[in-house]
Amino acid sequence: MPPEVYQVLVQVVEAMRAGKAISLAPTTQRLTTQQAANFLGISRPTLVKLLEAGEIPFDRPGRHRRVGLLDLLDYQSSRRSERKEALRRLTTKASELGLYEKSAEDYQAAL
Repeated sequence: MPPEVYQVLVQVVEAMRAGKAISLAPTTQRLTTQQAANFLGISRPTLVKLLEAGEIPFDRPGRHRRVGLLDLLDYQSSRRSERKEALRRLTTKASELGLYEKSAEDYQAAL
């Protein structure tokens, strides 16, 4: 068994032990707007607003929009990075204002 496959299986088993849901899909998978919204944990109308604003790429092979799984993963990753950076800035500012007993680096290390 290739090491990459073994690592994926280990991660799947660990997630299942933790009670998490597991989905395997090809990275080329195209999702409906409802599936994409469910994946991101947002409402379908909110997802449609993100699509129309150009936040997430999509195509329209017929009447309905389709969203690529890789595009959703990229959006999710960028949002996570933006949230971490915003939290880092807020923590630094609060520490500078004396609102924390420890330094901003101590709190950032805990994150």
